[in-house]
Amino acid sequence: MRALSRLWLLTGALLLALSAQAAAPFRDDMAQRTLACVACHGEQGRAGPDGYYPRLAGKPAGYLYNQLLNFRDGRRHYGLMTRMVDVLSDAYLMDIARHFAALQAPYPPPAPLANPPAAAVLERGRTLALHGDAAQGVPACVQCHGQQLTGALPQVPGLLGLPPDYLTAQLGGWRTGQRRAHAPDCMARIVQRLSDRDAHAVVSWLASQPVPADARPAPERPPLSPEWADLRCGSAPEPGAAR
Repeated sequence: MRALSRLWLLTGALLLALSAQAAAPFRDDMAQRTLACVACHGEQGRAGPDGYYPRLAGKPAGYLYNQLLNFRDGRRHYGLMTRMVDVLSDAYLMDIARHFAALQAPYPPPAPLANPPAAAVLERGRTLALHGDAAQGVPACVQCHGQQLTGALPQVPGLLGLPPDYLTAQLGGWRTGQRRAHAPDCMARIVQRLSDRDAHAVVSWLASQPVPADARPAPERPPLSPEWADLRCGSAPEPGAAR
């Protein structure tokens, strides 16, 4: 019943978004074509209101493209998303990704955590995010997601500005195999090494951090430190590129 209720809510949101545009002139541009996206992900893809529909605006186009492919091709599982993209070509999915990547809408301040963790938990999360835990085989988040944790071009997303429910759900999805990426799936390897306590700590710290004024992704991923030199993350080639 809960899933059916959510489907009706999503349908209603989509119809509302479409009706709001009914009197507007038909432009046939990507903003109009992606009305179904913003019905859940918020105006300009700024994020949905319930904590489970993440921000799209300003994320690297390569990352957004990979996620659209993953929903279409079965590496991520959410029926509504799959049905929206399962007939779309690689090139059109890249057009959608580039549209949202170009939107630079401002971020709101982080919402207060519903159950604020103890200071020691937040400190553990900060340590994992900035320094990792070599003994557990867990690299720092900044090794891939940029020194400001706002992502890195062309394919690494930012981790700040995301609600704790979404972050927790994604770590759980990787742990259970509900979320996968192109091989080699580095996040799947890393998440298996995170204890539940450490996952909660790093999510709590990330969700409590403000997004810097310049929230653009770094121009490239930081160089890997020697202990993580073998860390490799898979990605789909751009449409038309050699595989």
